Amino acid sequence: MKVLMITGDRRIFEPGTEAKARFKLQQSAVEELRAVFWGKGALIRPFFTNGKFDVVTSQDPFWRGLVAWCIARRLGAQLNIQVHTDFEAETKSKPIRHLLGQIVLRHADSVRVVSERIKDQVRRHTQAPISVLPIFFDIEKFRNLVHRPHPRKTILWMGRFEDEKDPLLAITVLEKVLQAGIDAELTVLGKGNLEEKFSQRAANLPISWKYGAQIVPISAPIKNLGWQQDTAPYLEVADVFLCTSKYESWGASIVEALAAGVPVVAPDVGVAKEAGAIIASRDRLAEAVIEVLRSVRPVRGELKLSPLSKEEWTVAWKETL
Repeated sequence: MKVLMITGDRRIFEPGTEAKARFKLQQSAVEELRAVFWGKGALIRPFFTNGKFDVVTSQDPFWRGLVAWCIARRLGAQLNIQVHTDFEAETKSKPIRHLLGQIVLRHADSVRVVSERIKDQVRRHTQAPISVLPIFFDIEKFRNLVHRPHPRKTILWMGRFEDEKDPLLAITVLEKVLQAGIDAELTVLGKGNLEEKFSQRAANLPISWKYGAQIVPISAPIKNLGWQQDTAPYLEVADVFLCTSKYESWGASIVEALAAGVPVVAPDVGVAKEAGAIIASRDRLAEAVIEVLRSVRPVRGELKLSPLSKEEWTVAWKETL
């Protein structure tokens, strides 16, 4: 089987990344797998659409999906559409995007989604067979992490600085934790379009809090460390992992944290509840974090899922095409 992949993830071309390792697994499952980046500033050159391919697969059902559909028709190939996002939440305020997604899904020959939640959302838009297969990543390196005590309680947040991840809410949660008298800091790993707003909001945090009659100075309560390829050192010192997402397709960082034994506080998004996170409404996240940090006995996270092995996932991925 020869497969052409239309992707928006540049990391599959970067050695040492999880995306590159996953791409190699996919390549090992088929005769040929060629990836083409289509995103801002990118063009599909003619020579990419001239080869012999059995399947054209797209990372999403929107503009990339439209490109994949056109190429598949030109090549006489099967069209495989991947859905990695909460389809309803992603398109709720974007009617054109929603319509485009419906059209592309309607013409798909097969669909792969990352969760049962998303399968329920897209099944009304397609007659194609739908496979559920989460994105593979290796969690074994997280299972044996040993928690290293830190002088201050540490809240860890990881993700893209985008509206759907709502990193600004993490600062609000931290404020409430500090106001509750807990000496805590927020470690943030990520980057994106909201970095400037996040920095401005963080800069406006008070330098001290009043606990009863006592004024307590707060030094550097937020550490914004940008993208980090290796998250293990930060999971080792985290007392709680905080998810503030408005929606998630699955939630790899949630699974990583739970595999490392770090308790996760999250809204009911993606795989959070199924994986073993402490679920709280978005306006009650701070209270849930405070409860974890105040626990007399350290709270341990427990992953309630059993992710597939590399070999199992590779076979399953090929079957979804």
